[in-house]
Amino acid sequence: MKTTTRLFLSLAFSAVFTGCQKQNPPAPAQLLLKPRVGFLLPAKYNSPDGMTIGKDGCIYLSINNVVHQEYPAMILKITPDDKLEEVITLPPHPDTKLASPLGLAFGADGNLYVADNQAFCTKDKGKSRVLRVNMQDGKALGCDVVATGFNMANGLASKGDSIYVCDTTINSESPMPSGVYRFKISELNPASPIKVTGLDDPHLVVKLMTHNKEHPVGANGLDFDAAGNMYICNFGDREVIKVTFDGDGKVKTQAVLAKDQGIESCDGLHVDAEGNVWVADFLGNAVIKINKDGKVAIIAKNGESDGADGSLHAPSECILRGDKLYVSNINLTYGPHKSSKVFTISVIDMK
Repeated sequence: MKTTTRLFLSLAFSAVFTGCQKQNPPAPAQLLLKPRVGFLLPAKYNSPDGMTIGKDGCIYLSINNVVHQEYPAMILKITPDDKLEEVITLPPHPDTKLASPLGLAFGADGNLYVADNQAFCTKDKGKSRVLRVNMQDGKALGCDVVATGFNMANGLASKGDSIYVCDTTINSESPMPSGVYRFKISELNPASPIKVTGLDDPHLVVKLMTHNKEHPVGANGLDFDAAGNMYICNFGDREVIKVTFDGDGKVKTQAVLAKDQGIESCDGLHVDAEGNVWVADFLGNAVIKINKDGKVAIIAKNGESDGADGSLHAPSECILRGDKLYVSNINLTYGPHKSSKVFTISVIDMK
């Protein structure tokens, strides 16, 4: 997704008109931090992705296993002392015989909700699901299917009495629509799972359009700040969208918070306690911090690597816990990336 040629032509074109006018000084180079290996994962835990922090201080982690689908997909947790523990092996889809977890979050009911992206398992549309892992005292008691019909269930977040889920590609039109569905926790019944119907579905509260034909990947990372504002990644168009709501829960404003500024893609997203937005730039092998004013700082970035030294390798999500930033390297073959035999979670020490 490089734009080097276009950038060069643009700069050359501009130079014709600026001539000998005084130029603005270049922006100072940002000091990049070097990631280290946080966890070197065995093959049975390949393709880590979504992360969320529970009330117990553990980071709950989706293990998608798309690189080696012979291993069952599952949820792990990273304890406060950085130990890995298994939480649950997720139930496979009855048609594909696979589960494919991406985003996850705890609901107000204390249960863990998981986006099951079946687009990694089949070309058939509408197979993706939302799963509910029933939790009690930090233990998983079982797992239910509570919503179906998504094409590519991806980012998932919780706010108040509702669960919000991104569908990264609602259909194949150009520009491509994607969006965010909202479900009241009280209406999610495993005895009768909700089946979404796309653009006409009343649960669809936010719609995005992606114009990038090279990377037609839309709504991706998803989270809320403490004030209840929603932030969504539009992967292909390299932008983070901020959405505000009125008192009735209807969209009040929807606008771009940050776009470009060195961003090559926007994948997973989390908002910290101070309102900063942390984004995994999958295509750029980078991690980005965006402040409340939309100013972008590139925190870490490296070239292609198998990730064995802790370098970022197709990073798909990042989350801040204390003074450490944890980064999932999903290790997918897509864009500039080719999957390697090394499976890692990188850690960036923010001190």
